[in-house]
Amino acid sequence: MGIWRYGRRPDADREQAAGRRARESRAMGVDMGELRGTHVPVLLERCLELLAPALDRRGAVHVDFTLGLGGHAEAVLERHSDVVLVGLDRDPEALAHSRHRLQRFGDRVHLVHAVYDELPAVLAELGFTAFHSGLFDLGVSSLQLDEADRGFAYAKDAPLDMRMDQSRGITAEEVVNGYEPGELVRILRVYGEEKFAQRIVSAIVRERAKARIVSSARLAELVRDAIPAAARRTGGNPAKRTFQALRIEVNAELAALEAAVPAALDFLAPKGRLVVMSYQSLEDRIVKRALAARARSTGPIDLPVELPGTGPTLRLLTRGSEPPTAAEVAENPRAASVKLRAAERIDEQDQGRGAARERPRMSTHGGRGRRRPGEHQEGEGH
Repeated sequence: MGIWRYGRRPDADREQAAGRRARESRAMGVDMGELRGTHVPVLLERCLELLAPALDRRGAVHVDFTLGLGGHAEAVLERHSDVVLVGLDRDPEALAHSRHRLQRFGDRVHLVHAVYDELPAVLAELGFTAFHSGLFDLGVSSLQLDEADRGFAYAKDAPLDMRMDQSRGITAEEVVNGYEPGELVRILRVYGEEKFAQRIVSAIVRERAKARIVSSARLAELVRDAIPAAARRTGGNPAKRTFQALRIEVNAELAALEAAVPAALDFLAPKGRLVVMSYQSLEDRIVKRALAARARSTGPIDLPVELPGTGPTLRLLTRGSEPPTAAEVAENPRAASVKLRAAERIDEQDQGRGAARERPRMSTHGGRGRRRPGEHQEGEGH
């Protein structure tokens, strides 16, 4: 874990600062000679709307758990002049981009090379005991998806890497060529929800017996050929689910998320707000369960009052998961699959700390979700 802090620099020091940035970036294994990647922040205005009550607090600390190219973070800093940002990302290249993008905000910015489940250690090192506003934008960043050499995109040929942090961990090439067939089948079924996992793994095993599979294009071709022709005609690129499964395995994404959301809620200040955007059902299920567990009472259900310490600690701000609008998808197609959930930590003082209180008769949800065209309103069962 490495923490970068930035101070304000006068114009006269601009050339010296540029050289220092280049040296620091090279130390992280990143060539900043040419910035790569583009970024349209997903659901930017909706995120800012939900987080605004927490961001408006004097001295508020905002944690961007998945900093990426810094689009959401930049908007927060621009619109809330008193906010301090803690930005986390496991990808050194993404951190280098965000460092360049956010340098004008000076010592309001703390960028940290860390996975989001390392939040407690990050806050302790920075001297913060809590944060007031937080955002998770899960999945693959624009930088990782757009740059072919990272190996995330099934439509572009590249070495089979898929590590979000290329300085450590196993690669997708090692998984594809080294895992036992049964384990590969499990990964594709569980992480990719791939019903043709057995056929795909059989094709992989036959191919790797002849030659090591080292490129994303070759893997995508194997997957396509293994899936029945009728199934290939629907559901987009047939390699999508396999690549998702491998990426999740390589980066241990679900295990990190299962630890990160409860940790974030533990350190969220009273009346603080957390927004989470996920892009596939496995992520969303983890987030839903973590939020729901704290949004309901833990006391006996047959009592007419809530016993002290058993009431909900969260108020849900969205009803179920909130989808993007058609306009948002038209502006940014990558928002099409996003599911947004948001919650606010309840201030115990507002409830009358230490006293029993009447159980609420209404749902704990605090807002109304938006429906996708043709969909029923999502309830607790989804």
